[in-house]
Amino acid sequence: DCFSGIAGDMILGALLDLGLKEAVLKKELKKLPLSGYNLQVKKIECNHITATDVTIEVTEEQHHRSFSAINDILQRSTLEPQVKKLSQTIFTNLGKAEAKIHHVDLEAVHFHEVGAVDSIIDIVGSVIGVRLLDIDTVICSPLPLGHGFVSCAHGMLPLPAPATVELLKGIPVYSVERNQETVTPTGAAVVTTLASRFGEMPLMKIKHIGYGRGKIPSTYPSLLRVYLG
Repeated sequence: DCFSGIAGDMILGALLDLGLKEAVLKKELKKLPLSGYNLQVKKIECNHITATDVTIEVTEEQHHRSFSAINDILQRSTLEPQVKKLSQTIFTNLGKAEAKIHHVDLEAVHFHEVGAVDSIIDIVGSVIGVRLLDIDTVICSPLPLGHGFVSCAHGMLPLPAPATVELLKGIPVYSVERNQETVTPTGAAVVTTLASRFGEMPLMKIKHIGYGRGKIPSTYPSLLRVYLG
């Protein structure tokens, strides 16, 4: 139920709020040959709604990682085969979008933001969450797209970010009058890979509800809501 926006940390936060155990998640993430980060999980109030906030603190210097380097990290991990394969698929989809935008080969794509630690944890953590919560089908609402500009390693980019738009081809979206990023490339890569369809909420009996908090300040609730049923 994407009424505010969607980003990798919001998806992971919503899954933790939905019932994914923090200790179990951290234990699974240790199967990655990745160090120099600290995963912080806390309950926080957003527009008078309690949600789960996920923050990844980088504790060691991280170098830019190429698509090949990230794929190698996943390949060398001891994650379950299904988790490993789906995580690789998400990164491949994200990498292909970046490669097309920057007109380079997939192997030449580099993830600049803090050595891609955020993206690795958000993506692999989300796949772990879906797996451990026994979720077999993901259905997502149409996605809201804001406008404006965002500063990143490549300089100033228009919003939605070019990679986000590339990932959302064929996905129902709509424009919102918000001068902010509402769908990040990582969020788009995760949800477009995991979701089997986009549209109205299906007939279902709701068992649990999870709220994941975003980091971008907004007058709207910076939340992603997930139903498990």
